Amino acid sequence: MLPLPNLQYNEQPLADTGKGNQLFPVFIKLNQLRTLVIGAGYVGFEKLNAIVNNSQLAAITVIAENIAPEVEQLKHKYPHLKLEQKSFETDDLDDIDIVFVATNNATLNEKIRTAAHARSLLVNVADQPDLCDFYLGSIVKKGDLKIAISTNGKSPTMAKRLKEILNEGLPAELDTSLQQLNVLRQSLNGDFAQKVKKLNQVTASLVSPKKSFVETNIQWLIWLSTVLFIASVGLTLWNTEPAFQSFLIHIDPLFYWFLGAGFVFAMVDGAIGMSYGVTSASFSLAMGLPPASASMAIHISEVLSNGIAGWMHYRMGNVNWKLFKLLIIPAVVGAIIGAYLLSSLEHYSQYTKPLVAIYTLILGAVILMKAFNIKRKRNGQKIKRIGILGFFGGFIDAAFGGGWGSIVLSSLIAGGRHPLFSLGTVKISRFFIATLSSLTFFTMLGGRYWEAVLGLIIGSALAAPIAARVSNKISAKTIMVAVGIIVMVVSLRSVVLFILKLI
Repeated sequence: MLPLPNLQYNEQPLADTGKGNQLFPVFIKLNQLRTLVIGAGYVGFEKLNAIVNNSQLAAITVIAENIAPEVEQLKHKYPHLKLEQKSFETDDLDDIDIVFVATNNATLNEKIRTAAHARSLLVNVADQPDLCDFYLGSIVKKGDLKIAISTNGKSPTMAKRLKEILNEGLPAELDTSLQQLNVLRQSLNGDFAQKVKKLNQVTASLVSPKKSFVETNIQWLIWLSTVLFIASVGLTLWNTEPAFQSFLIHIDPLFYWFLGAGFVFAMVDGAIGMSYGVTSASFSLAMGLPPASASMAIHISEVLSNGIAGWMHYRMGNVNWKLFKLLIIPAVVGAIIGAYLLSSLEHYSQYTKPLVAIYTLILGAVILMKAFNIKRKRNGQKIKRIGILGFFGGFIDAAFGGGWGSIVLSSLIAGGRHPLFSLGTVKISRFFIATLSSLTFFTMLGGRYWEAVLGLIIGSALAAPIAARVSNKISAKTIMVAVGIIVMVVSLRSVVLFILKLI
């Protein structure tokens, strides 16, 4: 047997050299140990819950003078749980491997800790970190995947909050991935070099996965849509050249109003990630634009911004292509139909205008609800009818000037879809919806209200580079409350004016 090397240790105390959390993380097989819990009140019930939720087969003895009804109910669910209603005695530590103390008697806690250490037992004492040999961390569990969070006893509230974030952010499908990796691991034979070679062959497809037609040609689809859009605008300008030249020479003051509005609305959208469509629609109606022309101006101004945003999400891998394929065709069809119907009713704008105002009034209320975190209960199940959602969202967005994000993105997230991938998919889908609905508006209406169109385009473009910086300095909740109130007031004004005309 080879002699051990002469190890040199730093004789300086650990307390003087250690920085940060000095706890050593371990995962204990409580199912193979004999566990003692002393105390069966509310805190004892919490300790028991933490133990049995992670180690259902653990042999646990509970000793307490008073046993809460909740602890009694656990006995029926976990037969390995043994309850003894009596006072603690040092002999209770015999044949025990690990101890949890949950009493409100500090003297008794100290006595239990001393007796347990005399038997070389590890002890956890509730709400007394100085008496603990180990802490119970907040646990995130996805099947066989388990993550423990420790704040070194400094802030249990922060640990619980981090647990909530991870539980929501980590998909349940991680356990499936873990099981498949385990099967792969068990199937590898041979020495270490052979296993590595085989593993490289198997995982090569993960590095360079086979892409679908949409994934492979997305950039060409974006370019094709852009070319069609520019060609349509150019054709419209050619047919209305005198009118467009007149607009450039004699710029209507309305242009400056929309320039400022586009800048402000884009800043708001950059701060809270929504409301560009609804604010622009409310403003356009208040400025006297017919609903179809207002929707056309909004969608044209959104083509460039959503194209850039969608491309960035594509480059960062934030697009769920399966979701995109289910969403895009129904959404585009719905948007084209909505744009066509709204354009066909342009001569009846005095009747469609109040309908759009009522819609924006509702969206204003939705923004206020989001600001104050008023949410509907989630059922935990992913939304299934993606095509219907896409068609409805595209139709409403084109017919009423906005709402794609408010309807589709919020529905996907509320239905259990991952927020980041939902956002990336909705953004890149929005580019095609804005482009094709704009083409429909151009075909039906021709070039109208250039002052509104160019004002929104230039204003939103000027706001884009600085929106992120400004948004960091302003409370998102404050902006959402202000936007919600303004949208509701402006929309309500349009509805009231329509009613007064009828009277």
